[in-house]
Amino acid sequence: MQTEYAFFPGCVLTQAAKESKMALEAVAPIINITLKEIPGWTCCGASQAQDVDPLATLVANARNLALAEQMGLPVLTTCSTCLLMLRRAKAELDGGQKDRINTFLAKGNMTYKGDSEVTSLLWVLAQHADTLKARVVKPLAGLKVAAFYGCHSLRPESALGFESSVNPSSFETVISAIGAQAVPFDKRLDCCGFHAVYPAEKSVMRMTSEIINSAAAAGASCVVTPCPLCQMQLDIYQDNAQELNKSKARVPVLHLSQLVGLALGVPAAQLGLEYNVIDATRLG
Repeated sequence: MQTEYAFFPGCVLTQAAKESKMALEAVAPIINITLKEIPGWTCCGASQAQDVDPLATLVANARNLALAEQMGLPVLTTCSTCLLMLRRAKAELDGGQKDRINTFLAKGNMTYKGDSEVTSLLWVLAQHADTLKARVVKPLAGLKVAAFYGCHSLRPESALGFESSVNPSSFETVISAIGAQAVPFDKRLDCCGFHAVYPAEKSVMRMTSEIINSAAAAGASCVVTPCPLCQMQLDIYQDNAQELNKSKARVPVLHLSQLVGLALGVPAAQLGLEYNVIDATRLG
């Protein structure tokens, strides 16, 4: 098992979803993972930059990858959108853009070589489920989890390539390893709508409501997602979405790192559960 990673937190984990980073940093040492934050990393550019200037976005992510290569480590991120952006950039670079983009990086005395792979927390945990299971001190027996993958953990499959985008199992593998029960629910592979919440607010609030209602109907104790953007959409906007759609259902929405932390015996305060909008402290 790879134990050291060049950690790419991404913008969201440093600000709006700081509880995800708190939980990850509490969990990592328990499962023998060392996270070394990439010095000088920059935003991956998702949602805005790649539409305005795709070349600049590719250069920026080539630089992020080159910084990880200087560390001699593979890249790990727990933001699914950062995962997609970095893997897409790597595919473009390795597919013929490397020499061109290196002319830009050379101005900063940097070179992209293609040495560092890009992975996610979900994938690492799923690949080493036995190791995770061995570290569990508080099996989450009886906890019914609605595992919400989110688009950028799965799609497009050509860019991510870890598992089937229509029949994934990595999340369920992790949930089983920590003793909880993954409950089937209709919306587990849907889009949360985060990236469209401003231009299409009513449609996105309906999507959010449908996901929460689906999880509640399945008897879930909580919704858990590996993507901080999905967590934000389903947690922060949940009250508004449910009020708009006249639903009384309310379900706590956890980051994957928070759920794993509970099973590893990490105190709720170190997992940042008090920062979740829909009360999640009772789960700890």
